[in-house]
Amino acid sequence: MSSSSLSYVHPTANSPWGTYLSQVDRVVPYLGELARWVETLKRPKRALIVDVPIEMDDGSIAHFEGYRVQHNLSRGPGKGGVRFHPDVTLEEVMALSAWMTIKTAAVNLPYGGAKGGIRVDPKKLSLKELEKVTRRYTSEIGIIIGPHSDIPAPDVNTNSQIMAWMMDTYSMNVGGTATGVVTGKPLHLGGSLGRVKATGRGVFVTGREAARRLGLDLKGARVAVQGFGNVGSVAAELFAAAGAKIVAVQDHTGTVINDRGLDMAKLVEQARKEGGIVGFKGGDTVSNESFWDVACDILIPAALEGQITAERAKQTKAKLVLEGANGPTVPEADDILAERGVLVVPDVICNAGGVTVSYFEWVQDFSSFFWGEDEINERLDRIMMNALNSIWDKADQHKISLRTATYAVACGRILMARQERGLYP
Repeated sequence: MSSSSLSYVHPTANSPWGTYLSQVDRVVPYLGELARWVETLKRPKRALIVDVPIEMDDGSIAHFEGYRVQHNLSRGPGKGGVRFHPDVTLEEVMALSAWMTIKTAAVNLPYGGAKGGIRVDPKKLSLKELEKVTRRYTSEIGIIIGPHSDIPAPDVNTNSQIMAWMMDTYSMNVGGTATGVVTGKPLHLGGSLGRVKATGRGVFVTGREAARRLGLDLKGARVAVQGFGNVGSVAAELFAAAGAKIVAVQDHTGTVINDRGLDMAKLVEQARKEGGIVGFKGGDTVSNESFWDVACDILIPAALEGQITAERAKQTKAKLVLEGANGPTVPEADDILAERGVLVVPDVICNAGGVTVSYFEWVQDFSSFFWGEDEINERLDRIMMNALNSIWDKADQHKISLRTATYAVACGRILMARQERGLYP
């Protein structure tokens, strides 16, 4: 990776950090004089690796590996989720933190990018063990997080309860209640209305505009959704409410299809009760790879990164891809989709609804004045639409993809901030 190689990670072309570096390289021609600062984007400001030891319910001592990476803080404090997953790596967290840097700049929020994670399968822990892991991890990263320095939030396998434990642990360590240290909290601990559905709502709002520009009527449009957590399920419900047919859904338990459209209310209820969608009586269970062959107009990858490979990019029938997940499309697949005329609304704008309402929550915590849900949704929609329109203008101006245009807008803002701040000392 030339001069931007780092000694502590070894990315491949399609690995998370490798994908991110490729995306940055593509934007350099559009940065003008700011390109002299581009190396800033290829190196995280700070990467913390911590040991997370806890006493298990059976009395044994277990150790888990934890991370918190602050990629760039030029435009404000770090912002980014914490994921609990057995396959989390430093490289993945670095890439996710970098995508947060781009995302917050793309929607013009006063944040930098950060991300955290623990290599653990939370499904194998009791509730008490999960609390211990969360609290010890929070204590270990407490030296770099805070309401004015780095504000964690929920991500894969984390939720409002885990944010409550994080907030409480940090507060106990500093000797006072600090509601603004995390977002995505329960409402009665300073959480915000609209936060849970915000990311999925952002996918819908950007998708609706993209469909309008393509001349694709949402009424009767066929939608395939990969991932049925907060993001995928909410986006699916909103598209269904707009008249679209959700013809395929995939989650960690398997894939369910129905050519006439799946009943979202019943599918959401099944997923909540059973912990997955497989066995749903309103559709047929098929192999996971069959998901990519489904006849659809809109594809929403809302699971993990690296899901749309070159082969799957050739397979999909979709006209529009809405990236609900972070980094779901590898660079080679991006090129194939472009060649095939498939429009991709990139993750760094498409799923920015979550961090936008996290910003609202943070602002509300500082002011101790809370807004109604309608006001939050109205503000969210306005910010998302303004950001998407400026990105679309950039894409039209330079005849480039929406992803490269998003990076051009975001990286320009980040590197201008870096240039104006200068180097200290």
